[in-house]
Amino acid sequence: MPTTNPASPFIARQQEELRDRLPFHDTRDVDDAARGLVARREPGAVTAQDGRVVWDGDSYAFLDGDAPDTVNPSLWRQSQLVAQQGLYEVVEGIYQVRGLDLSNVTFVEGDRGVIVIDPLISTETAAAALALYREHRGDRPVTGVIYTHSHVDHFGGVKGVTTQEDVDAGRVPVLAPAGFVEHAVAENVYAGTAMSRRAGYMYGAALARGPQGQVGAGLGQTTSLGTVTLVPPTVEITTTGQEEVVDGVRIVFQMAPGTEAPSEMLFYFPDRKALCAAEDATHNLHNLLTLRGALVRDPNVWARYLTETVDLWGDDVEVVLASHHWPTWGNARVVEYLSLQRDLYAYLHDQTLRMLNQGLTGAEIAEEIVLPPALENAWHARGYYGSVSHNVKAVYQRYMGWFDGNPAHLWEHTPVERARRYVELGGGADASWRRHARRATPATTGGPPSCSTTSSSPARSTGARASCSPTRTSSSATARRTGRGATSTCPARPSSATGRSAPRPRRPRPTWSGSSPRRCCSTRSPSRWTARAPGTRRSRSTSCSRTRASATGSGCATGC
Repeated sequence: MPTTNPASPFIARQQEELRDRLPFHDTRDVDDAARGLVARREPGAVTAQDGRVVWDGDSYAFLDGDAPDTVNPSLWRQSQLVAQQGLYEVVEGIYQVRGLDLSNVTFVEGDRGVIVIDPLISTETAAAALALYREHRGDRPVTGVIYTHSHVDHFGGVKGVTTQEDVDAGRVPVLAPAGFVEHAVAENVYAGTAMSRRAGYMYGAALARGPQGQVGAGLGQTTSLGTVTLVPPTVEITTTGQEEVVDGVRIVFQMAPGTEAPSEMLFYFPDRKALCAAEDATHNLHNLLTLRGALVRDPNVWARYLTETVDLWGDDVEVVLASHHWPTWGNARVVEYLSLQRDLYAYLHDQTLRMLNQGLTGAEIAEEIVLPPALENAWHARGYYGSVSHNVKAVYQRYMGWFDGNPAHLWEHTPVERARRYVELGGGADASWRRHARRATPATTGGPPSCSTTSSSPARSTGARASCSPTRTSSSATARRTGRGATSTCPARPSSATGRSAPRPRRPRPTWSGSSPRRCCSTRSPSRWTARAPGTRRSRSTSCSRTRASATGSGCATGC
């Protein structure tokens, strides 16, 4: 990829602070992601019939060793785990192919053949995954398909593993939660064009792979670019506790609508003590409102369904697998994992509502909220795909809508019209450009600055604006900083009321603590302007409403 600038010292220090603060000593995920490997697909690229590459897992071979300063070390770690590809044994009779698309495809062996769970995005990647499975487990026919939910990365490749003819003939039942087709169409057709466009930005699929480009999307590395298909379900799951037998395999279902998808379900294989958590419990903090666009998800019911999952099968389950990432084994670890995932969404929901009712807006809550240590230090609760900031704003939107309560925001100008008015406020395009050019290239020669008055709009009470060229020389009586290292000898702008100098008040800087320049306190806390003497800058006193300890134990600085 093209050579770009190295990480700035600020970014490098921030990355180092993360390395010191996060629990990199906890390597259980590293062991779990590698457990059960049967074989990798060589090569890792998948092509369409016309030779076009629709998936290239080999392009992530650079994910080796420690994270460079250009990449968040936590995201680097996640991408190293997610980029691992191949056929993996979960438990006897259950296999997954991971790393061939954004999502996983799972194969459950039955009496006559194999049941396919979530056949990826594209027919090409799904067919490649099935071929890898058959290469090592025998040429078993597909005897059933299960869609866990209504997102395209869980059904788009279905015609790579079965045909419409086999489904119509009853040889391959297709199971899905109630409302699947309605929501799959609503999300992928009604707003499909706009969502696809935004998804390109969200996943960074067009960026060059590398430490200074695209390193992964957290939930998976990126999206495949093959053929998307759909076979409508033939068996609808409607109630929690509904049990179906497919190719001799007992499956007990749990409905979870309105969680990660409007139509979603989890299910349990009692004979193998294995739980498929769909996308309601994965190894990251998920989106409550994905940036590509979707309905706002409900973290309250999300948490409630995970509580129900633990109540239903927590005493017996020995492994939990999902439609993304790697499984977790052992009853105690599974229950802890599901419980922390439950607590994550419940905490974001409850604390956002608490602050919302105190009068804070979504953006303000996003700056205030901090996860408790149990969640902050759980790798699977980190925001590789969703984020605390984005999710808080999504909860605010779910309950309060787009309006933040400020009447000035009821009917705002469009960005273009707003920009035009900002330029006019600055004295017009020509004057604004001249000021920008002068600040970008400060004068280095001697001599007094030239000052001129300009006005591109009708006369106002403050009179014409002064346009001054900066110079390196200054007068102690009249000097005023106007640019990077430059000063102006133009008189200070008079106040329309008193005639004395009235400098523009500046926003206070936050107080930083610890060894890194990470913000610990929000200046959006309740505040007041303090009294000031004439001609002096106004200052703002703030109250610190939260403390966030750093790795060295230092908390929020006093008076931030």
